[in-house]
Amino acid sequence: MTHKVTIGITVLAVVGCAAGAFFLIRATGEHPVPDVIASEPPGFREALPANKPGTDAAARSPSHAKSKKTPPPADAGLPLRAGEVLDYTANVSKLNNVANLRLRVAGRGNFLGKSTWHLQAFAHTENALRMVFELDDQFDSYSDAVTMTSLQYEMHLNERGQKVDSVQRMTASGNEPAPADATAARVLPGTRDPLGMMQYLRNVDWAKTPEVRSPVYDGHKLYDVRARRVGTPARSRRETIPRQRSPFGFSTMASR
Repeated sequence: MTHKVTIGITVLAVVGCAAGAFFLIRATGEHPVPDVIASEPPGFREALPANKPGTDAAARSPSHAKSKKTPPPADAGLPLRAGEVLDYTANVSKLNNVANLRLRVAGRGNFLGKSTWHLQAFAHTENALRMVFELDDQFDSYSDAVTMTSLQYEMHLNERGQKVDSVQRMTASGNEPAPADATAARVLPGTRDPLGMMQYLRNVDWAKTPEVRSPVYDGHKLYDVRARRVGTPARSRRETIPRQRSPFGFSTMASR
């Protein structure tokens, strides 16, 4: 990938892979796809269930005659591409390529009866930093295809030889029990996880939306994230956007 972008520690924190250092990240394409650690939930690749019985009969009634002629609504999900990969390398001070980060759109499927995007991130330290801090982490997000609201967030961490697996099922009410292999995480309605928030921000039309505010849960804490455009779109600088098919020019963005 020839696109280059510089991202500060705020964006790195949004991704959820920060290790306490100030990273300058540049897009690259030199690292192979890491092995997948966690498998997708059963039935994720199955089609969403059909309409309940009786729907067809109702559609044949006179009151539904007009609605039959109405074409089905277009898919309202964000225009992500299954298989899309973004690679980054990290520099600390004068040390180059001390870590790499890969963001991947694993695919779209059915999770908890909703159309869902499966997003992944892989982080690895390299070279000099790996000698003092060995890190091989994987993050999985199952986010609503329309709003990118988090349904489940997984952290599979392997740092300095210590492995920790965390699967957290999001709940805004606290009434939905988590399965045996997961923990219920009480969050605010509309909460996104770091990967879902990243993809959501990449699809915002910043020419029409000067600021975005959203609760973000990183697996440990709940944050109130605000992102706003602080620069003027420069359509001639499309190479700075790590998304080839984005119809919008590049703008400087600040978040907190």
